[in-house]
Amino acid sequence: MTTFLFDLAFKTVIKHEGGYVNDPKDLGGETKYGISKRSYPNVDIKNLTLDQAKEIYYRDFWVKGKCDKINNEKVAIKLFDFGVNMGTQQASRLIQRALRSVGMAVVEDGIIGTATLSAVNNVNSMELLAALKSEAAGFYRGLVIANATQQKFLNGWLNRAYS
Repeated sequence: MTTFLFDLAFKTVIKHEGGYVNDPKDLGGETKYGISKRSYPNVDIKNLTLDQAKEIYYRDFWVKGKCDKINNEKVAIKLFDFGVNMGTQQASRLIQRALRSVGMAVVEDGIIGTATLSAVNNVNSMELLAALKSEAAGFYRGLVIANATQQKFLNGWLNRAYS
């Protein structure tokens, strides 16, 4: 089912997500290993196992997010990590913005299709990764500007963006 690269990506996400939390200020609500009750209302979040979380991540974020089609492992892991934290559509938009900032002509539609994948796999990966991190940091700052109650999460989000 999984691959070595997915296993590395999963470890990265778990390092950022941690265990069970139910912070009333967290817009995701009750969460464990980054799996939120808001996104998965039929999952028993409190009793979710690490293996169950891994299955969800593989199916709903790694494969659906097309991370398995990205040649550069650092870019694939970062896109996966952002997809888990902000949703795959938003993470897809960010990588499309990052691609445009490094000179690739792609449409920002939030869909990782053949054109986006081709661009991701044919651009300087280090430049793309730097641009993607910058786009994510801007997105996180925008969340706080739009909703000041999220300020308490900003440092963690920025650490995640630039890690």
